[in-house]
Amino acid sequence: MRNLKTIAVALVTLVTFTVNAQQTKKIDAAKSGIVWTGKKVTGSHTGTIAIQSGALVFTGKVLKGGTFTVDMTTISTTDLKPGQGKESLDGHLKAEDFFGVEKHKTANLVFKTISAKGKGLYSVTADLTIKGITKPIAFDITVKGNTATTTLKVDRTKYDIKYGSGSFFSDLGDKTISDEFELKVNLAW
Repeated sequence: MRNLKTIAVALVTLVTFTVNAQQTKKIDAAKSGIVWTGKKVTGSHTGTIAIQSGALVFTGKVLKGGTFTVDMTTISTTDLKPGQGKESLDGHLKAEDFFGVEKHKTANLVFKTISAKGKGLYSVTADLTIKGITKPIAFDITVKGNTATTTLKVDRTKYDIKYGSGSFFSDLGDKTISDEFELKVNLAW
């Protein structure tokens, strides 16, 4: 009888550990992506950046962590066509006065705190590293099935990207570029 009780306790412990064990879900970079939007006084531009690698960590179905690396060399404008300013804008975004991709080929995001808001919605505080500068950022992320989506608003001036910023330069007029850019992130695993 005592052996049966010991086996039962061991089985319950094993099942509990298995249910509560953390699982890392590796992001499928080919099925995931980032769409960026940058605004200026006279309009906006959009484009894409590729996710190099990433993972979300779950305990059961509850989001517990995440880390991502973005390949900044892939930044590409999608609202302009070749020969109509695309090459010029892509080159400028990769240049030192913007993202400096020759020296800083990747950007990183590491989740620090996560709070469940209900129905697959989480509030996240993370460390975002761009151009070797790390700053905290907060955003909401929605997890549904094998996908997650979020929108981040990033103040580029915190990462020493001041080109065309009305916060640092006067008399820019209609050449002023917004300090914030937006990243719409779609993740799949």
